[in-house]
Amino acid sequence: MYSENNSTNDILKRMRDGIPSDIDKSEGSFIYDSLLPAANEFQKAHIKLDNVARKLSIEALSGDELEQRIYEKTGIKRKEATKAHTTLNVIGNATIKAGDLFQTAGGIQFISIETKTIVTKGTISIEAVVPGISSNVPANQITVIPVVIPGIISVNNPSTTEGGYDAESDEELIKRYYERIRTPATSNNKAQYKNWAKEIEGVGDAKVYSLWNGDNTVKVVIIDSNKQPASTELVQAVQNYIDPGSKGLGDGAAAIGAFCTVASAVGKAINVCFTAVKDKNYTDEQRKINFENNLIDFLKNFAFVESSISYAKVGALILDTKGFLDYSNLTINGGTSNILIDDNEVAVKGVVTIE
Repeated sequence: MYSENNSTNDILKRMRDGIPSDIDKSEGSFIYDSLLPAANEFQKAHIKLDNVARKLSIEALSGDELEQRIYEKTGIKRKEATKAHTTLNVIGNATIKAGDLFQTAGGIQFISIETKTIVTKGTISIEAVVPGISSNVPANQITVIPVVIPGIISVNNPSTTEGGYDAESDEELIKRYYERIRTPATSNNKAQYKNWAKEIEGVGDAKVYSLWNGDNTVKVVIIDSNKQPASTELVQAVQNYIDPGSKGLGDGAAAIGAFCTVASAVGKAINVCFTAVKDKNYTDEQRKINFENNLIDFLKNFAFVESSISYAKVGALILDTKGFLDYSNLTINGGTSNILIDDNEVAVKGVVTIE
């Protein structure tokens, strides 16, 4: 790899050392001035060669180059970001056209994906304009009509929007690549079913249980890309891909004779309560938001990896959160011990109480 030994000065010195000492090669001499341009070009060539050498390692690649290399080796493609969607309640008398805009007070926009005439009240299907996790919004938040639709009085989403997932990161893509090459999928083994499940956009991880309900039965438990319990829609998408109808007929990805059932992991709420020694530079709201965001990220890292949530690590998480100097009286789910997570469970943020 490139180093100071391949700088222009070092290359020039080695070239001058190869010329007999009885010839003038001092700075400003004809020899010196002749060698200097060549040394510059050699130095540039070394840098280019080092860049090529680095790319021989998949760990040194990123973005499109990483995606292309992995696809060439395994056929795995990066999972794209997806748009959240839901049903919108509409009050008024007018025709909603496909493409009409609606949004939250914070400016997260959604469009109608159908043309429909509303008489007094009705519902329309909408999806986010911009894909990604940020398009998942709580119920009763989509209430703004940015471009007036004459005759429409109000709109509201009665349920949470779902299905918004960020594009697969480089880290996640590399992880899936290593899973594929290190755990070869053959003859419908567990690795095969896990690979099938994780090929679906929105699936973050999967666990596979063979013979779960007798001979020739397989159960696949999944979580979504946000490391949360999977939606009914996502579960059905994986079910349809592997074994539509769970009849082992081979009309999905699964081989003939396999009876596969796909299910979501069950969310296990992690409720945290503690007394805080507060940093006065932050408000109570800022402290709580900081800790809740850290807790969510913390639990994501443990999803389908660890079988318990460490009491001590949650304590360390408080100390690492901006806004807290110390804490006491920490309880997790009402106790002071590690929280066990069953195989079919995924830990999710519950109620956070800061006293």
